[in-house]
Amino acid sequence: MRILFDTNVILDVLLDRKEFVEHSARIMGMVERKAIDGYLSATTITTLDYLISKTRNRKQARSEIRKFLTLFNIAEVNSRVVSLSVNSDFVDFEDAIQYYSAECCGAKGLVTRNTRDYKNTMLP
Repeated sequence: MRILFDTNVILDVLLDRKEFVEHSARIMGMVERKAIDGYLSATTITTLDYLISKTRNRKQARSEIRKFLTLFNIAEVNSRVVSLSVNSDFVDFEDAIQYYSAECCGAKGLVTRNTRDYKNTMLP
């Protein structure tokens, strides 16, 4: 089953966010065990590079991204995703990009801590 992971879940693990890391790591472990097919939006990769480079350094950022590329598939952010996002009712454009990336890659669900912004969507 294809599942898209929101950026915040990945950052919970990378930044060792005490309140969330255990749960996020457990769900990511399902990708490692191949219990689910994990997907990341292409925009998640650029966000990870920026934030890891800023908090650590560029070399570590690229190393982390390489690890994620071995675990996760990448959901495209193409003109259809952007068009659907810009014409959607989402308040947060980044959330819209995540949602439509998931929808367009055939994901059956989206893992996020930000459930409030996705409450009126079709993906569980």
